[in-house]
Amino acid sequence: MLDTKTFRAALSSFATGVTVVTTQDKAGQAVGMTASSFNSLSLNPPLILWSVTKTTGSAQAFVECAHFCINVLGADQAALSDHFARSGTDKFTTVPTENGLGNCQKINGAAAHFECRMWAIYEGGDHWIVVGQVERFTTTNRDGLVFARGRYALARPLSSKS
Repeated sequence: MLDTKTFRAALSSFATGVTVVTTQDKAGQAVGMTASSFNSLSLNPPLILWSVTKTTGSAQAFVECAHFCINVLGADQAALSDHFARSGTDKFTTVPTENGLGNCQKINGAAAHFECRMWAIYEGGDHWIVVGQVERFTTTNRDGLVFARGRYALARPLSSKS
């Protein structure tokens, strides 16, 4: 049996981007959560994936949704990551957003948005693996927020040797 704490620490050596995933629940209320499990899956068709802990309060909304939006946070948006990582009520009252595909919230100032239609959901241990088909996206030249070794970080290109 693996030691969960040590395993998690080892996984943290792999830097990940930080996102806020948004959708609407069955009652039409905006739902959002921080996720660092975002990844590309396919270019043709354009598919992405991310995962959500099954016991998270908002998991059901994401399992049942028709659309969701991946908001890739910019390097200066760590406070938004913390805000959406907390459980609680309406997380959108103080966050500037606009409606995207399926009325999913697009966070203003994000480095990129991926507006998705639900493609598939798979069981993955204590998580749901959510696959979405990208129907629209926007991107900027802003640096994205990164998380590694339990801290926020920045990803900067290494200088190239000629």
